[in-house]
Amino acid sequence: MTTEKRKRKGKHPDKVLTATRVRALRDPGRYIDGNGLYLVVDPSGAKRWMLRTVIQGKRCDMGLGGVAVVSLAQAREDASHLRVIARAGGDPLADRRKERQVVPTFEGAARRVHEEQSKSFRNEKHAKQWITSLEKYVFPVFRNRRVDQIESADVLKVLSPIWSEIPETASRVKQRMKTVFDWAKASGLRTGDNPTEGITKVLPKHPKGEREHFSALPYNQVPEFIAELREYEGISARLAFEFLILTAGRTSEVLYSNWTEMNIEGKTWTIPGTRMKAKVEHKVPLSARCIEILEAAKEISDGGDYVFPGPREHQPFSNMALHTVLDGLKRKFHDAQGREITPHGFRSSFRDWAEEKTHFSRSVTEAALAHLVKDKVEAAYRRTDLFERRRKLMDAWAAFVNTVGAVKVVKIRA
Repeated sequence: MTTEKRKRKGKHPDKVLTATRVRALRDPGRYIDGNGLYLVVDPSGAKRWMLRTVIQGKRCDMGLGGVAVVSLAQAREDASHLRVIARAGGDPLADRRKERQVVPTFEGAARRVHEEQSKSFRNEKHAKQWITSLEKYVFPVFRNRRVDQIESADVLKVLSPIWSEIPETASRVKQRMKTVFDWAKASGLRTGDNPTEGITKVLPKHPKGEREHFSALPYNQVPEFIAELREYEGISARLAFEFLILTAGRTSEVLYSNWTEMNIEGKTWTIPGTRMKAKVEHKVPLSARCIEILEAAKEISDGGDYVFPGPREHQPFSNMALHTVLDGLKRKFHDAQGREITPHGFRSSFRDWAEEKTHFSRSVTEAALAHLVKDKVEAAYRRTDLFERRRKLMDAWAAFVNTVGAVKVVKIRA
């Protein structure tokens, strides 16, 4: 056996290649340089570098490029760098695959997200609205830019023209863009913060109460809405929506409610301060109908932590779940100005009903809505959360909304 052949078979590991030798080699084979680095000469005469190393306990071969573009010195440097990563427990092969991954445009990413999530949409109409809103307001602005190149300034260009004109649609567009960017980051297609985060801080503030007022269902239509809601096909979603209306709660408070917060025997729901807007614990009295809803929810929760589980196992619904329910019902129900209603608007419906149809004081209603007392003097004198009065108020609200067609209600004394 010739010396050349012994070297090709890995003999003489103490002897390494030189730049002159690399240029001179012609015979097909594998020539060792040391520390796992090889020069491979193909039968065609092409020459390339290969690193053999152990990655997470498994022996792997990695190509480092052809001799025409990667010199001996560069191949040694690259091999050394990759060995350091491997010894530290990393996976340079996975890193390389990620680097070579083709990054789609925002539109491409959005259509892929839409395709993946369309299975969880409750109806075709909502699925179509999800993508058409992006087609109308987002794609023309982002054009063919890659999803990893979009920044907050670009998001601002999308939202600024529609933020005050069509606030509800703008909020949905913002939420859908956020979903696409979250997916891109989770898929390794972009890094850093989501460009939709904090964007509302630089957008005009909506007048206080305006969105709630214009997107709230008139309280005398709530009983009919409840009757229609109970015919909705999604059991968990409709139970969550009715529970939200009966408790005058916020969407996130209801959708992320945990069984550990519920006291069915005591008919109370205690929301920890970490989940409240004001960061103060809120104790909610539960009507008899709320208890019925919890009993029904327990049968479909499958032992999970969340009271109203979403389509994914042991996971809650997204904040758009209740909007999906509205998509199937809003043809019949609108606010006083004929506009789309929102889940949050039912808090306004409850407040209007309490003020116009009961004798409960404003402080009781505000406590039921978990609103902080802004007046320091009033706050100092309020020594109780008015819980027992709130229980009577919520029982009266439940009795009202469970009467289809109820317009007139006997005044209830506090």
